[in-house]
Amino acid sequence: MAGKTDAQKRAQKAYMEGFARVEIRMTTQQRAAVQAHAEAHGESVNGFINRAISEAMERDSAACATAGGTAEGMK
Repeated sequence: MAGKTDAQKRAQKAYMEGFARVEIRMTTQQRAAVQAHAEAHGESVNGFINRAISEAMERDSAACATAGGTAEGMK
């Protein structure tokens, strides 16, 4: 199979510019548990981590709204 064309490379680069990379550290045991959980729910590790972050942020915002403050003030 041939490599990517220049147009494909440009398109992928333009697509990837819309994303930021974040590196996280965890133990190999935690990584295995995260991967197993994601697979059990039909998700990629990246998809699961993004979903977990979004859900945690929603919970934090809801708890903060109930308390009458701001999310930044909940530290």
